[in-house]
Amino acid sequence: MVDLSLKQLRLFCFVAQTGNLGVTAERLFLTRGAVSQGIKALESQLGVSLFERQAQRLHLNARGHLLLPLAEQMLNRQASILALFEPGDSQVPLRLGASLTIGNYLLPTLLGEALQQIRLCGEVRLANSAEIQQALVAHQLDLGLIESETLEPELERCHWRDDEMVLIARAGHPLSGQVADWGLLSEETWVLRERHSGSREQFDHHLRPRLKPEIRILELGSLEAVVRSVQSGLGCALVSRLACDEALDREVISRIHLPEPILRRLYIVWGQGNRALPQVASALKLLSMR
Repeated sequence: MVDLSLKQLRLFCFVAQTGNLGVTAERLFLTRGAVSQGIKALESQLGVSLFERQAQRLHLNARGHLLLPLAEQMLNRQASILALFEPGDSQVPLRLGASLTIGNYLLPTLLGEALQQIRLCGEVRLANSAEIQQALVAHQLDLGLIESETLEPELERCHWRDDEMVLIARAGHPLSGQVADWGLLSEETWVLRERHSGSREQFDHHLRPRLKPEIRILELGSLEAVVRSVQSGLGCALVSRLACDEALDREVISRIHLPEPILRRLYIVWGQGNRALPQVASALKLLSMR
């Protein structure tokens, strides 16, 4: 039976990060030889190589990539266990990620209210919903706030709050204040977020089937850019009410009414089995009250 130690896994993770035995030795206050022997011992115990050695650099091979997220998860669990029994304020910092809509329009208030009661680990990662999920699967984040109905099988989620999707156009558009005419809207340019974003997911599900097969699309990487492009008359868009409320109030854009409201769910997501981690449990409790 192979008996792995956390010390071995920590050494492996450091080498995977640095790609260099000498740098790892300096960071861990070890000799280069000790690091090399530790990696060889781990590979010998597992019966496989974990790195490809090229020009004085070590690169993870396929088996190394399989081991890395599991090793990181084990080390995170160890840190959480130790934190439970340390005196004083011992809460483990939370590695938080959020989709761009949530990060730009909801998170600033949350950081000033609920999340000020927990410790955050560095900066909050902002990316689209798919990228946040990938980071959770890779154990690079502890908790994510996303706007996508699609969920990676390795993750768990709970419904957090609802968000309305709004169809917007330039101020003075012929359809402003009217119910959507899909034939006329098919002739418009559509200003959209990138694929795999939550906003694009909503457009593809609710609006795309109602439009003609061939439509003009302008793809942008942020909601602010989408709203500003609509304001400039570049096309129409389906966006979160959070992103367009201010522009609607200033009447620099207009709203086209949908036949029925489109409400989407915003979710809190985390890795399977991680709900018991103290930093995750604390954040879930606080966010559930908001």
